[in-house]
Amino acid sequence: MQNETIVAGLDIGTTKICVILGRKNEFGKLEILGMGNAESGGVTRGVVTNIEKTVQSIRAAIKEAEQQTGIKIGLVNVGIAGQHIKSLQEHGVLIRDNSETEINQEDIKRLIDNMYRLVVPPGDQIIHVMPQEFTVDHEGLTQDPVGSPGVRLEANFHIITGQISAINNISKCVKRAELSIDEVILEPLASSASVLSEEEKEAGVVLIDIGGGTTDLAIFHDRILRHTSVIPFGGNILTQDIKDGLVLTSQQAELLKIRFGSALAPETKNNEIVSIPSLRGRDPKEISVRNLAHIIQARMEDIIEHIAYEIHTCGYGNKLTAGIVLTGGGSLLQHISQLFEYRTGMDTRIGYPNEHLGKCKIDLIKSPMYSTGIGLVLTGFDSLDLRKKNQSQLSHEVSAKRDGTKDWFNRIINGTKKLLIDEEVDDTKSY
Repeated sequence: MQNETIVAGLDIGTTKICVILGRKNEFGKLEILGMGNAESGGVTRGVVTNIEKTVQSIRAAIKEAEQQTGIKIGLVNVGIAGQHIKSLQEHGVLIRDNSETEINQEDIKRLIDNMYRLVVPPGDQIIHVMPQEFTVDHEGLTQDPVGSPGVRLEANFHIITGQISAINNISKCVKRAELSIDEVILEPLASSASVLSEEEKEAGVVLIDIGGGTTDLAIFHDRILRHTSVIPFGGNILTQDIKDGLVLTSQQAELLKIRFGSALAPETKNNEIVSIPSLRGRDPKEISVRNLAHIIQARMEDIIEHIAYEIHTCGYGNKLTAGIVLTGGGSLLQHISQLFEYRTGMDTRIGYPNEHLGKCKIDLIKSPMYSTGIGLVLTGFDSLDLRKKNQSQLSHEVSAKRDGTKDWFNRIINGTKKLLIDEEVDDTKSY
């Protein structure tokens, strides 16, 4: 194992902090070597609000994973999310000096680098610059212009920004936990890597990752990311509604949601009652499962309304043949896919991170709540493979166009500015 490439993904969430270690087997499938979990006490709606508590949770998760695997973790791919994340569409143009040669990767890199220089609102910073389609000398649209002759290279870009303060807080937490950051990856991008098929991305699909603090949305069509959005409500708001509506403690409300919660009140039994132990000296409290479902359904319909608005306004609402894929811990709520289908009219399934996994001794890892963590490991491998590939091609000219679908996703991740890293990263570093 000493000479193997092992990648670690660090998911800093609102309810939990998780680290996952993985390697690729001989068939290219991801094998999970171990994982560590810790309760997240310093993150609110995806944003670090208490650095010390977050550092403690990261250290606890890292320690558990290291003890489980015997591997020292030093380098991580970290996810970024939260309601500070914004997206915008931009158009870029590059005029090439030499019209006699074909467009190469260096031209594309220059165009992408130019987009990182866009002026964004004060306090924000560009996280990802994501090419969508290119045109060469105003001729047609292509996803990969490498090898095409021309002078004027243009592209449409999907650009992701985040608050500098939120980004810096993640950096502080990771460094104080004695870790280094390899890549920073938008969490819905990571989740999409673990639960979506290439066929779904091509046909048109909405990924909805329901976390504890936020619900993240990503829309793909023609295998291109078209739209992203963050809705500032997640599973925790359901717990709060249950707590307030039924006058319970937070712990009681969370347990009720997990064990008896439903997103569709008509699917529950009208006469089913749950008895909740009360405070000392008081009689147990009886809760109607139907009433519980009404509370949950009301909030979920509010969240779905926000999602439906994003789908409608993105311009791809009538092109999403593959429908909706739900993932994240919130997707485990009973009858949630049925409610989404009923309210949106779109086919809906629950996304499990199984497709890219090889044999795994940890059954828990196959839950939707670990889709982001597994996706961080997968995208980490993709980025590492691309870096090695680019290094081996430094002395070679690009001689032919290649299938660019997966390469472009990798270039997106690999092209991300090293926002949180002060020193160069050694690609050969082992754990």
